[in-house]
Amino acid sequence: MSVTLSKLSMRNARRQAADYLVYFATIVLVAALLYAFNGLIFSEELRRLSKQMAILPPMIVLASIVVVCIIGWLVSYTTRYMLTRRSRELGTYILIGLENNQVARMFLLENLAVGGCALVIGILLGNLLYQALRAIVLALFGAAYHFSLSISGKTMALTLLYFLFIYLFAQLKSRKRIRKMNICQLLYYERQNEGAVVKTGKNRRVMFVVSIILGVTGTLLLMAGSYFCILGICFLIAFLYGFFLSFASGVPAYFEKRPARKYQGQRLLIFRTLTAKLGSMGVLMATISLLFIATILTVGVGMVFNGLYWGRVEKNNCFDLVLATDDTGEAVYESCLDYIQENIPLKEARSYDVYLLDTDHVMAYTEVSTMYYRYYGKDSVMKESDYMALRRMLGYPEVVLPPGQYLIHCQPYVEAGLKGFTGEVRLGGEVLKRGETCTEVFAQNMYDFGNGAGFILVVPDELVEGCQVNHTMYVAMAREPITEEQYNKLFALKEDILWEQEIMDDAMLYVKAADEAQAAAGTASTVFPMYYLALVLAMTAATILTIQQLGEARHYRQQFALLKKLGMDGQEMGKALRTQFAIYYLMPAIPPVLVGIPVIKSLADAVEPGTMVGIYHPLVIIGMALGMFFLIYGIYILLAYSSMKRSVLPE
Repeated sequence: MSVTLSKLSMRNARRQAADYLVYFATIVLVAALLYAFNGLIFSEELRRLSKQMAILPPMIVLASIVVVCIIGWLVSYTTRYMLTRRSRELGTYILIGLENNQVARMFLLENLAVGGCALVIGILLGNLLYQALRAIVLALFGAAYHFSLSISGKTMALTLLYFLFIYLFAQLKSRKRIRKMNICQLLYYERQNEGAVVKTGKNRRVMFVVSIILGVTGTLLLMAGSYFCILGICFLIAFLYGFFLSFASGVPAYFEKRPARKYQGQRLLIFRTLTAKLGSMGVLMATISLLFIATILTVGVGMVFNGLYWGRVEKNNCFDLVLATDDTGEAVYESCLDYIQENIPLKEARSYDVYLLDTDHVMAYTEVSTMYYRYYGKDSVMKESDYMALRRMLGYPEVVLPPGQYLIHCQPYVEAGLKGFTGEVRLGGEVLKRGETCTEVFAQNMYDFGNGAGFILVVPDELVEGCQVNHTMYVAMAREPITEEQYNKLFALKEDILWEQEIMDDAMLYVKAADEAQAAAGTASTVFPMYYLALVLAMTAATILTIQQLGEARHYRQQFALLKKLGMDGQEMGKALRTQFAIYYLMPAIPPVLVGIPVIKSLADAVEPGTMVGIYHPLVIIGMALGMFFLIYGIYILLAYSSMKRSVLPE
């Protein structure tokens, strides 16, 4: 009998993989993702890239734990759904003489067989995916990539551990359920549906209105940030469940009061089918929509972090090394300068002062005309000779400062705010008019230090006599990239002197290579796990929707066969099917889009001005986040529609 049960389990497993191909493909992709990201955890090569990569393993483990919980829910839901759809078959096995334990063991074996096959294929695919992730991380650090395909025992063991947790929990739960059910319960288990929670019209309307108010309020609270986010999330959860429960039970009531609209075109067919579907899965639809919100926000937040890391790098990555201090940090400046001159080969270097005027006319205008945060109390200036020398050092085109004028060097967003500014500057007894504006990268995003905060005025050398020196700058171009070890020694030297002299951190050290390495490590440790999590969230939600839709193929086939007999042609039936699909798949996606767009934009706008520009612009991030989401979602929709069309519409 055990041999017969094993053969029956394998036959059912093959049929199950064919019937639930989308589910099987999703599990394969999840196994591949788990293996690929686990590979990053145990990679010594990537860990040697930077000390800051030490945060990568715990971040990936944390993301993987969330992924395992999500996929565990997917497997548990799908297993329960399979049990529901096959309850008559399993009840028949008991009816012909098998015991509950035997049927439960058979159901467990066939699901474990499907999971095992998915795991094996996923590991093979995951090895290739790991190579892609490895190549991306190495490219972020500017390191060379060489293809080397290998199977890691530690990576495979951790992936297997995750899969055992995912599958055994779900399958043992189903086995326990089958062992407790009798023949009658199994035969009629398929007929169980989610009942209408809200029955009366008045309660429906109240719940619908309240849910919309909660949705708007929750979105605003998320945009406010801080501790309001927790309350905002609670409001959004209440909104989704209230909305879908009241909507599913409210559509029939709407058409009951408007019978003329019910019979226009194909509305009766479309909405009768959809309301029956939504009425039995309102809670599930709300859960799917919640997963979609998490998907869009996770992708959006990941892109904002990526823009934050690299946007800051791009605003400062002109000089290889920058050392700055005010008058309290002279010891730091001299000690670090000695180390630099002894240990770091330089092509060119320059030391100079940044001054402050007695007025803030340019800064005040900038604050009004654009988003700007002042780090200085007055407008900052530098000598013409220093400025021209720095331009030559950086290889920028030469500029000329005509007599009686001052030049503004600023970030592009500041230039846009200064278009209407024609103010004069009084300095050294002379009046200077505004001249040319330059916007090349010029280390102007270093907060209290740098070549001005966002902008600096360039004036003739003799006019700065008597101006207050705000800080001293030392900038250099190195012959070779400065190593992380050199940066760490410089940083430790700076910190030790500050500690010894018990002074505030009034010195700044910037190394281009270290800044880029920090951005690369931040991307790998923060952004990658977010994309990983978002991808799994989207696939999980789309898989459940698709399984639900394809599970109704037999019902749809009978429905359209009857419609054909009643005279409906193939074109009308195809249109009706497409409309049903569009509404079914759009319903849980609309609230996430409406919530995600303002929340992502508010988060991106909260970053300091001038950082989120170009490909990091908030609107670009929103477009890319929605594009990635709908790309994944669209693949599932197309697969489901093509499968349903072949099996449902009469030839």
